[in-house]
Amino acid sequence: MRLLESLLPWFFPGVTISLVVGLVTSGVVGRSLGVSRIVALALILSLGIILSATLTPLRWAIDFGAAGTGACNFSRIGLAPLGELLRFDDTSLNVLLFIPLGVTIGLVPRSRRKAAIVAAAIALPFAIETVQLLVPWLDRGCESADVVDNLTGLFVGLAAGSVAGRAAAPWRGTSHGGGASRPD
Repeated sequence: MRLLESLLPWFFPGVTISLVVGLVTSGVVGRSLGVSRIVALALILSLGIILSATLTPLRWAIDFGAAGTGACNFSRIGLAPLGELLRFDDTSLNVLLFIPLGVTIGLVPRSRRKAAIVAAAIALPFAIETVQLLVPWLDRGCESADVVDNLTGLFVGLAAGSVAGRAAAPWRGTSHGGGASRPD
């Protein structure tokens, strides 16, 4: 925790803001998506954690005015090797970061809204890397590998959430995702 706080001083304040926003809006979001408040809260919080971890300035940028390179590293554009995924480093953390978002989206019943959320979630890693490239005062590095790793985590989470939602639906006596399925 101390290491995270020392590298990303705005991470915990960002997560706190996300939690407050989630607590205030989870009822409306849940009803809109046909899921429980807890699933809606988890969805909002997972998005807030991603944004707090990727779009807040690094300590060096705050303390010393360091700036990003203004370039994007395209050295890896494919899946990471299994050995790299099994190590606790940037690659595995980038995958893990997006799994909760994928799980919570996977729990949302099929609808046009879910399709839009999936599309936005797929676009999110590209948007994050673009912001990291164009906003040098964040002192972040734009990397194609991050996009691939984030999408890997998102798809693993989507698969897990979809399976969990289907498995839980009969037990709850509801449609997939814990709420009424809607055509919208």
